[in-house]
Amino acid sequence: MSTRSSPTRLTHSSARSASHQPSRRTAMKIHAIETGRVRVTERWREGEGDGMRRLLNAWFDKAMTDWLPVHVWVIEHPEGLIVVDTGIPADANKPRYFPPFMPLIQRAAVFDIAPEEEIGPQMRARGLEPEDVRWVVMTHLHQDHDGGLHHFPNAEVLVSREEWDFATGLKGRMNGYLNQRWPRGFAPTPVDFEDGPLAPFPRHASLTRAGDVTLVPTPGHSPGHLSVLLEEGETTIMFAGDTSYTEDHLVRMVADGIGTDLEAEIETHRRILAHAAKRPTVYLPSHDPDSARRLAERVTLEPHGTAPANPELLGEVA
Repeated sequence: MSTRSSPTRLTHSSARSASHQPSRRTAMKIHAIETGRVRVTERWREGEGDGMRRLLNAWFDKAMTDWLPVHVWVIEHPEGLIVVDTGIPADANKPRYFPPFMPLIQRAAVFDIAPEEEIGPQMRARGLEPEDVRWVVMTHLHQDHDGGLHHFPNAEVLVSREEWDFATGLKGRMNGYLNQRWPRGFAPTPVDFEDGPLAPFPRHASLTRAGDVTLVPTPGHSPGHLSVLLEEGETTIMFAGDTSYTEDHLVRMVADGIGTDLEAEIETHRRILAHAAKRPTVYLPSHDPDSARRLAERVTLEPHGTAPANPELLGEVA
């Protein structure tokens, strides 16, 4: 695993800018891999109330969702294998997976995964070697996204600087980040989004030299949450992490119950909808049971006439 701890700027000579035309590259093979399942309270998935009340509703709600997928995305890109998030480990089934000072999280989130469902074995079953992965892009560092990091010893792991700073601080511990379960010596490359605006997103970082894979800040669920945009012809495929639990929640602009910033989460929804209004977008949140089908069929997001509150967000979407 990469141990680079100094800041990086993910720009190349052909880096995408706000005026860059989408790549005409033929479709790349993208794998939707379900690394186990999770059940959370209904008020965790669809928040209710404000401030601490919203969080308490999520923790103490007695109604639980059905099993939801924990998706990892693997992109066979000409410049190297790209993995978006890493899923959960089989240890997540164990009663003491969460430390004793996190009893409320243990109550409100239940995992189910077999050892062979971890991301490493599933990649090998598809003829892909985790050791060959060039980049692992973390949308954020919650336990159901970073639990497979140990499978990628040679990859450069990318995390937004805001997410890293939050996760490694006291507030991160208080918000359920399991730093003690990261691989020994874990030091990801911090992403600073120094490539300027990519409307409707205020900043971006280009990952590939072809300019067809970019990272954009999508905060709200966590302070430094990011999403990955892959340009495929005239369509954007958006690996959206936990920007919303489902596409329906996005369209209705319904935030989850455990996000760190409710207003930022709704603003992120507006930006994604603005992007989809100008450019066909396949929207793939990590826990949407329909994400894998939408990817396979390239079903694009229909904003259903939902307009961003700030018209300036529409801008020019490349």
